[in-house]
Amino acid sequence: MPLAALYQGKRSFTVTDTAPLPPGRGEVRLDVAYVGICGTDIHIFHGAMDARVKPPQIIGHEMSGTVAELGPGVTGLAVGDPVVVRPLDNRAETPADRGLGHICRGLKFIGIDSPGAYQNSWTVPAFTVHKAPAGTDLRLAALAEPLAVACHDVRLGAVRPGELAVVIGGGPIGMLVALVARAAGAQVIVSEVNESRLTFARSLGFEAVNPATTDLPALCRARSEDRGADLVFEVSGARAAAASMTDLLALRGRVVLVAIYPKPVELNLFQFFWKELKLVGARVYEPEDYEKALRLIAEKSLPLERFVTRVEPLARIQQAFEQLDAHPDAMKVLIDCRAA
Repeated sequence: MPLAALYQGKRSFTVTDTAPLPPGRGEVRLDVAYVGICGTDIHIFHGAMDARVKPPQIIGHEMSGTVAELGPGVTGLAVGDPVVVRPLDNRAETPADRGLGHICRGLKFIGIDSPGAYQNSWTVPAFTVHKAPAGTDLRLAALAEPLAVACHDVRLGAVRPGELAVVIGGGPIGMLVALVARAAGAQVIVSEVNESRLTFARSLGFEAVNPATTDLPALCRARSEDRGADLVFEVSGARAAAASMTDLLALRGRVVLVAIYPKPVELNLFQFFWKELKLVGARVYEPEDYEKALRLIAEKSLPLERFVTRVEPLARIQQAFEQLDAHPDAMKVLIDCRAA
């Protein structure tokens, strides 16, 4: 009998037997392999999203697995294919959304607004499924979702070889953005206040500095013949970062806003005028970003194995969340949904 982890609210999961849900027309049933614990999952665990999640519910969305069963009308997939899920349900999209399904007004996020991946057997709409290249390591494939975020951010930032980019925030998303930007040819500086994350960034070959002890604007000028950075990725969500990020930029520099700011913050609009800066919002991903992420994983061109801090069985999901909550410096904790 398959198992599923139900978020019950109040920082609590229960693991219970569940019956596989047969796929309907246009659906696919997956055998889930690994699921990464996302920062959003931690917010849910804290109870911050109970009104939206409506516990008890299965959550989770950073997954990898294999096709177990195809519903009627599904083509392009076969039982046994390695796959990942792009957890966006845009079936409520309207013509007014202009074909931007990843940010359409009626968008539902699978694993938040509907049952997610912390289970052995998961039935999803076929249009959300991306086939991974044969031989893809399913542990690393579970990083496809956050890596697709980074691919989307770098693509919207229009990174060009030789540019100087600053990534503010050295957590999992920030470090993936740094890797993808470097792969696109940028020189990357990582700005982070957490010493363990600074150490991790340096171990990947990045120049990583603490803005509390380093004059970051001066460093950017020193690394760019006094111009400043061409591009800033704001991934930290820190009010101080938003207020000061324009100080880092060269004339006609760009900011890609990756972090979520639930409340208005101070922003130096004068510098947008004075330097002719550009601000780009970047939310989730599009199909091409998932395909790019899967290619990068299959190519093994990025040190993604370094991001897997540890792997826990589904039966220990409660302990995994508690440990990550107590020690948030971990890059990525994976839940093994196949382990006994």
